[in-house]
Amino acid sequence: MTNTALAFDQNPPVLEALAEQFSDAELERLLGLPSETVPWAVWDQSLYGPLADFLSRPGKEFRARLVDLAWEMAGKRGAPPPELRLVVEVLHAGSLIVDDIEDDSTYRRGELALHKKWGLPRALNAGSWLYFWPDVLIERMQLAPPVELGVRRLLDRTLLRAHHGQALDLSTRVFDLAQRDVPSVVSVTTRLKTGALMQLAVELGAVSAGAPRPLVAALGSFGQRLGTALQMLDDLGGIVSEKRCHKGHEDLLGGRPTWPFAWVARQLDPMHYGKLVILARQVHRRDAHPEELAEQLRELIAKSGRDEVSRHMEQTFADLEAVVGHVPALADVKAEIDLIGRSYG
Repeated sequence: MTNTALAFDQNPPVLEALAEQFSDAELERLLGLPSETVPWAVWDQSLYGPLADFLSRPGKEFRARLVDLAWEMAGKRGAPPPELRLVVEVLHAGSLIVDDIEDDSTYRRGELALHKKWGLPRALNAGSWLYFWPDVLIERMQLAPPVELGVRRLLDRTLLRAHHGQALDLSTRVFDLAQRDVPSVVSVTTRLKTGALMQLAVELGAVSAGAPRPLVAALGSFGQRLGTALQMLDDLGGIVSEKRCHKGHEDLLGGRPTWPFAWVARQLDPMHYGKLVILARQVHRRDAHPEELAEQLRELIAKSGRDEVSRHMEQTFADLEAVVGHVPALADVKAEIDLIGRSYG
């Protein structure tokens, strides 16, 4: 084999799948060019290298475990097809690469953002490639046609929703919104981005396992609300955690409507909220330092924000358990959410 990607040992499953996708046989099958080849070094520099770089960076893989949870709750024994777990992680990775480009972020998962390291054109192409790779992974699972159709519809719907959410995130500034509109804009944006990918994870597991529609619906709602909770924690951590202040400052400089603004929009009178928004505009213009705004937000939501997340989480789990009853595996999800919350500060 000329493909040196296959030389690595003990790769994580996603890297093993990537290496297989770039094997000579798979490239010939997918690209339909049996009589012509491209030197491996060219593939490595153009596409495989950026993909392997990003996919090798450690992530939480929380979405993949939600696939397992839904598979189990649908009554299946044993692990789901490995490709099913990869689908949601691959889509998430692609969305992170594109999101970093659109936000011009500097770092991701402890290293330079892919567009900073490999250049914007190659990073954008790699991120887009990851949106389409799940089609091949689904084909490999050889699901029954009705099940495969359901899975593909889930993917299409999720990508459409995520792009709607990203459009809101990219174009909306908190100081351009009426105070009454901030909570709903933040909620909708979160549900369409972070929430949609979490929803996809549990629905993939449930639909592939042949779960009845009421269970799929209950799990989908659970996943979306779980994603909202994680975004709440992420936004809160950017304000209250010193080690995550760079993320909070990035949001404040961008004027993004985040959960801290949603919470203060509900609790402040118009005069005090208006003063906060004036400062937000000054930060966006670089006329004030983001820490000035972060300090004011911190004083307002350090405790109440945690209470909001806690109430949201309790209701999310209670609503699912009202449908499915007591499921021991849910305790593991709760514990992991608690751990993630502590890591966010």
